Amino acid sequence: MDDTERLADLHAMWRVRALEEKIRELRIGGEVVGSVHLCIGQEAGPVGACTELGPDDALFATYRGHGWALARGVPAEGVIAECAGRATGVNGGRGGSAYFTAPEHGFHGENSIVGAGLPIAVGAALAGRFDGSGRVALTVCGDGALNQGASHEALNMAAAFKLPVVFVCENNYWSELTPIDEMVGEPELWRRAAGYGMAGARVDGNDPAAVRAAVRDAVGRARSGGGPMLLELMTQRLVGHYIGDVEQYRRPGELDRAREEEPIARLTRELAAAAVPAARIEDARARARAEIEEAAAAALAAPPADPDTAKDHVYA
Repeated sequence: MDDTERLADLHAMWRVRALEEKIRELRIGGEVVGSVHLCIGQEAGPVGACTELGPDDALFATYRGHGWALARGVPAEGVIAECAGRATGVNGGRGGSAYFTAPEHGFHGENSIVGAGLPIAVGAALAGRFDGSGRVALTVCGDGALNQGASHEALNMAAAFKLPVVFVCENNYWSELTPIDEMVGEPELWRRAAGYGMAGARVDGNDPAAVRAAVRDAVGRARSGGGPMLLELMTQRLVGHYIGDVEQYRRPGELDRAREEEPIARLTRELAAAAVPAARIEDARARARAEIEEAAAAALAAPPADPDTAKDHVYA
């Protein structure tokens, strides 16, 4: 990658970081209510992956999905407005932080049920086989989600029918508040792929270029009929599982090491070492923060969602 491309990645990751920090600020200040899960420290995954998805491809995220939505092209103002319960949110303020969706941008929603995005993505991929779209589905889950029964069923079905699905596991070492290495016999989760009869790989999830290359391979394989693939992105979250998590479970020195290796810090060091002018590096950060501040101001100026419309778009 040349410096321009790496600066573009840095800017894109700063957009996600700034969005998450703004949502955290608004949650602490009371403008956002309810459970909020942030992807601070995990920005390289969505930034690297989403560039490889086409307009007809379907992305399914977890409840830690703000960054994936932003990287997929969902406007920051719409995300913030949704989290803040404003009428101009992407779902009119009905979805909130953990449930919003924006299919017009290829973002088919978050899901607060652990692992539930996997079977839904399998359904989208199966539908794509018959509707002529050539759709590839990409679904994101955490490391703990791979221990869910529905996840096993989804992986098995995708492999059995050679469906065009890319399963992305963001392994941040913590299954909510429990370390993943205490929950499984084989901590390299990507190795499970062989048991299903699909391809698998472990990827440096703090390197957007590495993520991009791996997702490009997986999407190309899926689109050409080669079946699904399981990618394990090794990363970490620099914040609690949710806002309010006191993180007493953290291991000594863990966060210090994580802050050294998190994607923005690492790429900033690499650019500086490559003699990229400090002004260009700072510009990537400043433009991202200015955009998010402007988006937040516009979102908060919008009217709250009308409670009388709460039952709209509800079907049984």
